[in-house]
Amino acid sequence: MTSKGKAALVTGADGFIGSHLTELLVQKGYSVRALSQYNSFNYWGWLEDIECLDDIEVLNGDVRDSHYCKHITKDVDVVFHLAALIAIPYSYVAPDSYVDTNIKGTLNICQAALDNNVSRVIHTSTSEVYGTAQYVPIDEKHPLQPQSPYSASKIGADAMAMSFYNAFDLPLTVARPFNTYGPRQSARAVIPTIISQIASGMTQIKLGDVSPTRDFNFVVDTCRGFIQLAESAKAIGEVVNIGSNHEISVHDTLSMIREIMGSDVEFVVDNERIRPEKSEVYRLWCDNTKIKSLTGFTPKYDIRAGLELTIDWFTQQCNLSRYKSHIYNV
Repeated sequence: MTSKGKAALVTGADGFIGSHLTELLVQKGYSVRALSQYNSFNYWGWLEDIECLDDIEVLNGDVRDSHYCKHITKDVDVVFHLAALIAIPYSYVAPDSYVDTNIKGTLNICQAALDNNVSRVIHTSTSEVYGTAQYVPIDEKHPLQPQSPYSASKIGADAMAMSFYNAFDLPLTVARPFNTYGPRQSARAVIPTIISQIASGMTQIKLGDVSPTRDFNFVVDTCRGFIQLAESAKAIGEVVNIGSNHEISVHDTLSMIREIMGSDVEFVVDNERIRPEKSEVYRLWCDNTKIKSLTGFTPKYDIRAGLELTIDWFTQQCNLSRYKSHIYNV
């Protein structure tokens, strides 16, 4: 599949990754329908800020409604399904909503895509489904470990998506990105939390456990991975990691942010922010061999380059003012 003349639907387009993916799809010549979750304010999330807003069709609805999903997938060539609840702490107190959105929403999108003969579906997974690494780097054969209600819901969603490939030949790929960061990311994530608090002038920042390691990926690279998978026939029926094959601790990442920003801020451990012991994912490191072999994908941004671009965006006052840096965002 190539981009020329193709119609794409992006669910979750109003979010962090979805808004960047929408921009990149437009740049590549796709005709884009962008789904923003329905609200009475007619607010389109991060789509409000993209330069190509006049070049896309914004839809307002909810993937939890099967009738609506069938409506929006008509005359679509490829669906990028990103709509999900993703905050891990919130999943501890509201797990039922994760089942409704992540599992049932995926069921609705897959059934609608099947009914409307959609040519490709890219279903978004997460590296959280692997849990703490049993071996590194983590390839797609690594066991799945539901260490939070969020990760359990995504394991269920992935299985639901793959069942439509196996049972009904829906041309589907499960894209499994590792930790993505960049402009517009929610303050519930550690990188924007640190940047926004330093930029707001705080001298002390409360954190949870900073010893875990992650494979951090700049958002543009993650979105490139999505599109390259959608354009690869070899990826149909496959689960594919998207990552850098580089591991760095949260502590070292935060120290790099502090150094780039020229700050002497103090990091303090806050026990309320530490995940339950059996729920903490201590190590994530992506083996990206498979996506390289299927698509030729390689990341363009190393961690420092990506952080510099992210810091530049967050430290612009018009962007920083959107974040409540004094509130712990779950």
